[in-house]
Amino acid sequence: MAEPMSRRTLLRTAAGSVIAAGLPVAGKTAGKTAVPLLRQLDEKIRDGMARYGIPGVALGLWWRGAEYVRGFGVTDVDHPAPVDGDTVFRVASTTKTFTGTAIMRLVERGRLDLGRTVRSYLPDFRTADAAASGRVTLRQVLNHSAGWLGDDFVDTGSDDGALARYVAAMSGLPQLTPPGRVFAYNNAALALAGRLIEVATGRTYEHAARALVLDPLRLAHSGFSLAEIPGATYAVPHDISTGKPVPAPQFWALPRSITPAGGLISSAHDQLRWARFHLGDGRGLLTPRSMRLMQSHPGPGGTLFVELDGVGVTWLLRPTAEGPTVVQHGGDWAGQHSGFLMVPERDFALTVLTNSEGGPGLLAELFSDDWALSRFAGVHNLPATPRALPPAALAGYAGTYRSQEVYFDGSLLTSSLDLVADQGGLSVRLSGTEALRLAFYRRDYVLALAPDGTDTHSRANFVRDPDGTVGWLRFGGRLWRRGTVAGLRAGGGRALLPGTLPHPAPL
Repeated sequence: MAEPMSRRTLLRTAAGSVIAAGLPVAGKTAGKTAVPLLRQLDEKIRDGMARYGIPGVALGLWWRGAEYVRGFGVTDVDHPAPVDGDTVFRVASTTKTFTGTAIMRLVERGRLDLGRTVRSYLPDFRTADAAASGRVTLRQVLNHSAGWLGDDFVDTGSDDGALARYVAAMSGLPQLTPPGRVFAYNNAALALAGRLIEVATGRTYEHAARALVLDPLRLAHSGFSLAEIPGATYAVPHDISTGKPVPAPQFWALPRSITPAGGLISSAHDQLRWARFHLGDGRGLLTPRSMRLMQSHPGPGGTLFVELDGVGVTWLLRPTAEGPTVVQHGGDWAGQHSGFLMVPERDFALTVLTNSEGGPGLLAELFSDDWALSRFAGVHNLPATPRALPPAALAGYAGTYRSQEVYFDGSLLTSSLDLVADQGGLSVRLSGTEALRLAFYRRDYVLALAPDGTDTHSRANFVRDPDGTVGWLRFGGRLWRRGTVAGLRAGGGRALLPGTLPHPAPL
């Protein structure tokens, strides 16, 4: 899942050997254009591994009617084993699309309805704003417009009651925006969706998801624990120390309470099978209508490192300059970062799995930038030419912005950024040190640049209050409140100082 925008994540935003290959040889794929492009992709991955400190990468590509699967590097720098197409990684937030697909199977069976409120199924459900949370529909839960604080990672135990306790504890979450009005990436909402699956099926989320999705699609190298995938080789997470990857096996753990939002373990082969399913017509698992619905009718739009038209049923829907929609997700957990995108109109899909805290650097080049999209699908990001704004215009954006997240133990972390007008744009400062620069390219939308002006392949935008003034910065899909920020209600957790996020950072 995309991880919380802590100081560590914000700053991070600012060469292995080829192990296995399935080189396409059928049809047009084996032409003069194909082989050089595949070599370029391999070279870009190897180069990124060396520059960002990534020990292992698994690649899955569907292009021109053929699969291309490769493994690069090793699972663990201390105990190296080769990465291949069946090596399993934690795919983190791409799990949300599995949760959404399971929901749609239950919708087709009449057990759930996207238009009904959460309270229709969980009468006692509430956040800190009982009235607002009472209006939230299942569709808004799945398109990230429910409106409450989304980064809630509290660990409620490892037994079968973990999700139920997690949802009960959501009663302390503040409602940031009215339901259905504003896109804000929401891990808590997808955990809630997992609880609704439990209520609708009478089974744990993990068992229901396996019965509804994993087993019918024969995803043999996918599950919610290594015990479900006997004999699998797994990619050990790595931290970065003095520019080098260091094994950090402790990063692998993830609270059961947020499994529906990010707990899936999977391989490049299985992720490519997942892509081909969602490029198709449902294959008897879902009707073509349900498949289309998942990738259309987006909720409110905005940015999550790229510009979004909005979210369908858990799929992020991204516009292109040429018109075809990019359907994507990807995910982040400490030491496990992955990208996933499809262009249905071009019958193209790409997934890349990494096992290092350096992974986001490579993934930004492949999934936020249009390097891969332009070469393999012939589409590009919407144009974004930076332009300088006058001081009077910048004054409407400058100020202190704050965000919150709930950590594993229920502690409340408050982080803050200072945005200062500087040279026609905004300087993003953490404790007085410049971390990023924001360059406007249209009203309220900015490119995130490194302090030296280097493009980080990331976009963000400001959200206005009803009176027309700037009220929020949306960065990494999260909302940062300009000025004050509402905290959890009494008893909701202790406040942490900005920048004191315990290591490792969650999702």
